Amino acid sequence: MRRSVGNVIGLILAAALSLTPDSMASQTDYRLGALFARLQSTDSKSEASALTSLIWRIWLQSENDLVNDLMSEGINEMSGRNYTEALAAFTKVVKTDPDFAEGWNKRATVYYLMGEYKASVRDIDRTLTLEPRHFGALSGLGLISLAVGNDRAALRAFEAALKVNPHLPAAQAHVEELRQRLQDRPI
Repeated sequence: MRRSVGNVIGLILAAALSLTPDSMASQTDYRLGALFARLQSTDSKSEASALTSLIWRIWLQSENDLVNDLMSEGINEMSGRNYTEALAAFTKVVKTDPDFAEGWNKRATVYYLMGEYKASVRDIDRTLTLEPRHFGALSGLGLISLAVGNDRAALRAFEAALKVNPHLPAAQAHVEELRQRLQDRPI
């Protein structure tokens, strides 16, 4: 009974936080600290999912309407696999607001999808400078490390993502697989 009450309280907290004004959206939003703290303490998959979604919503929202429009355009183009157009939109985002972490993260994602790993890593580095808790960027770094065959770097990146958000099933699966793979390798 106690556990379900905690879960309900967490969901209420997440819902209440989502109703507050978005005047400080993005990685500087005052709500993020409480959301990350709750994410660390919850055992509920549904609460963790709700918290993760709320964090992403906050990260995606800029205080600049032009940036928000460009982000929507870039996301739509990326969803349609129009990577050149998505890249152009996200490049405009980072030029318009170089302190908006999610602009860098989305551009890093497009670079990854285009197979341009060095450019993606540069943008991930910028994302993490602006928002060190960006578990999406850390997971992306893990995927790039896997793609280039650097299992140790991939493991470090996925473990770092899980320290921030312990509720990432794909990262958990990668960590388990990489630990086994590295353990089985001769020295």
